[in-house]
Amino acid sequence: MIDRRTFVACGLAAVGIANLSGIGLAQPYPGRPVRLMVGYAPGGANDIVARLIGQWLSERFGQTFIIENRPGAASNLATEAVVNSSPDGYSLLLVNASNAINATLYEKLSYNFIREIVPVAGIMRVPNVMAVNSSFPAKTVPEFITYGKTNPANINFVSGGIGSSDHMAGELFRMMTGVNMTHVPYRGEAPALTDLLGGQVQLIFATAPASIEHISTGRLRALAVTTAARSDALPDIPSLGEFLPGFEASSWYGIGAPRNTPTEIVDSLNKQINAALADSTMRRRLASLGGMMLPGTPNEFGSLIVDEIDKWAKVVRFAGIAPQ
Repeated sequence: MIDRRTFVACGLAAVGIANLSGIGLAQPYPGRPVRLMVGYAPGGANDIVARLIGQWLSERFGQTFIIENRPGAASNLATEAVVNSSPDGYSLLLVNASNAINATLYEKLSYNFIREIVPVAGIMRVPNVMAVNSSFPAKTVPEFITYGKTNPANINFVSGGIGSSDHMAGELFRMMTGVNMTHVPYRGEAPALTDLLGGQVQLIFATAPASIEHISTGRLRALAVTTAARSDALPDIPSLGEFLPGFEASSWYGIGAPRNTPTEIVDSLNKQINAALADSTMRRRLASLGGMMLPGTPNEFGSLIVDEIDKWAKVVRFAGIAPQ
């Protein structure tokens, strides 16, 4: 478990050292284009969120924020690139739930995420949806738990791959309920949903944007969203927290920067990102992705990261998960 005081102290030191080392603001920031690295291919939720925030920052700062997609190793390649970048505010990272999962999932990362990435600002949290094929007998979470315990080894839950948010949500559910389920990883969420719709498998903890259409047409039955409270995007669907107190498994997004990035730059970016989250147009755009806003200070975003790393470390150890 990562000690919160230690993390906050490291974060303050990380941005403070920059000033001691002579990295200053010779001209107003930013004075040239800024790279915002995304660890996934264009078109997905990570990419969409990055482009929305990048456009906002470009307009507010009067300088281009370039979205650079560097997919691979569950965002580890993009993270490593930012870790190795100059701490001058011109290389940023779209931080996501995978970064917290990877901190334990991968035993030999070339970087220590907590020590080498400074939290800048949270953006939003997006729930996953616990959904079954429409022909599945259980219609509620309690019914599902009862079915799972009386029909051991008869439930296959699918995901978009080992260590993905839908995989980890399923393992957390298994850990908290004792329901015996078999994980079946796919190469992406789309083929996993295809087999669930076809009845070859029984369950998924799908991302909200990928599953909402199938739920609205009745092809999938949503049992719950994977958050502690109900989602504004799916207000009629109960949360797993209503049945399993403390359950929280969602995708989330924020911005990070290399260690030693000057405090002035971190604070300036944080101010503008929070302004975006308060803007009605931006809120509508993010809400259309199922998002719930995550405004706050850099330290508050850092605390969220600490909590997530601690939570998923327990799940990784419980399930004995290893990367492919």
